[in-house]
Amino acid sequence: MTPGSKAVLFWATGVLAYVIAVFHRQSLGVASIEAAARLDVSPAGLSVLAMLQLLVYAGMQVPVGMLVDRLGSKRMLVLGAAVMACGELVFALADGLLPGIAGRALIGCGDAMTFISVIRLVNLTFSPRRNPVMVQITGLLGQLGAVASAVPLIHSLHAYGWTPTFLGAAILGVVSALLLLTVLRDARPERTGEPPGLKAAWAEPGTRLGMWTHAATQCSAAAFLLLWGYPFLVQGQGLTPATAGVLLTTLTLCGMVCGPLLGHLAGRFPFHRSRMVLIVIGTTAGAWTAVLVWPGRAPLWLLVALVVVLAANGPGSMIGFDYARTFNPVTRIGAATGIVNGGGFVASMSVIAMVGAVLDVTGGSGLDAFRWAFATQYPIWALGAVQVLRYRGKARRLLMARTGS
Repeated sequence: MTPGSKAVLFWATGVLAYVIAVFHRQSLGVASIEAAARLDVSPAGLSVLAMLQLLVYAGMQVPVGMLVDRLGSKRMLVLGAAVMACGELVFALADGLLPGIAGRALIGCGDAMTFISVIRLVNLTFSPRRNPVMVQITGLLGQLGAVASAVPLIHSLHAYGWTPTFLGAAILGVVSALLLLTVLRDARPERTGEPPGLKAAWAEPGTRLGMWTHAATQCSAAAFLLLWGYPFLVQGQGLTPATAGVLLTTLTLCGMVCGPLLGHLAGRFPFHRSRMVLIVIGTTAGAWTAVLVWPGRAPLWLLVALVVVLAANGPGSMIGFDYARTFNPVTRIGAATGIVNGGGFVASMSVIAMVGAVLDVTGGSGLDAFRWAFATQYPIWALGAVQVLRYRGKARRLLMARTGS
């Protein structure tokens, strides 16, 4: 096997681990109604489950990024797969809020170790020109896990019940860990004279540009897929579970089409990446506005339009990782990627928490309650857009100073 084919094999193995991690991450979203009944929790309790999963995920990003810089990708990927398998096992047996929280926290912890490790494989394997496209393809293929967590998981829950469904998810995590142990080879990162670590990565304006990019573009689709989209479509908009599952799958599939296009554009026009980000933010806010102000339940075509627009959120957020790669040396790619990813999931966690809190205050599952709840996204979009503009200017000025142009 040639070195090139080995590199592709190792990357593909890491991507498969990421696919399974996305499946674990989003398995609560389509099981939210069943989870409320089994765990006996309110909408706020459901948001606690998802929020704590994301809180653990976001809180682990920087430590994991630093560990990846020190230990390499394989060790972190194997550990992450094993921890997520344990989390699904706990969740399968959970019959109350506390064990449910424990299961989702373990899933968030293992999930945190996965994407950063795979991004490091991409950064070390592919050229700078190809890197944006390969990052998008990595994210695109990862969304196959979201596809598997939509309609198939809904079918499994209805056909086999709670415990067998999530025990199957735990077995999938064990398979992932064994595959990584068997196939993946990954040397520890080499050290150079570049300043390593968290402080240098945070001081880089390009890192914070990436963080706000990820935060402003990811949060809406993430909250929709991870928890509140399925109840909104079924309880708020009156769709059948099957139709809601198809819409969630449509969101994911459209994102898989959009990803390579945005990656190609980001690689070819690097100085226009922030314009792409602002377009994603603006169209997302516009689509939500149309749905939220529609008198009564929105027509199906408008809901389809919403999920198609939301499909650009994930690919748009991947541009944040391209900023991390562009403005940081390889010795601190993990730390910079952790900062970017952590910022995105803090924003997503905030949206999930605010939606749940507003639903509790306004009465639960009615259409008007969902309207007020999803209106909480607007301040995050506004803040994100302002910060993207702010750090774009700082990053460009610093780049010109470094190059002398």
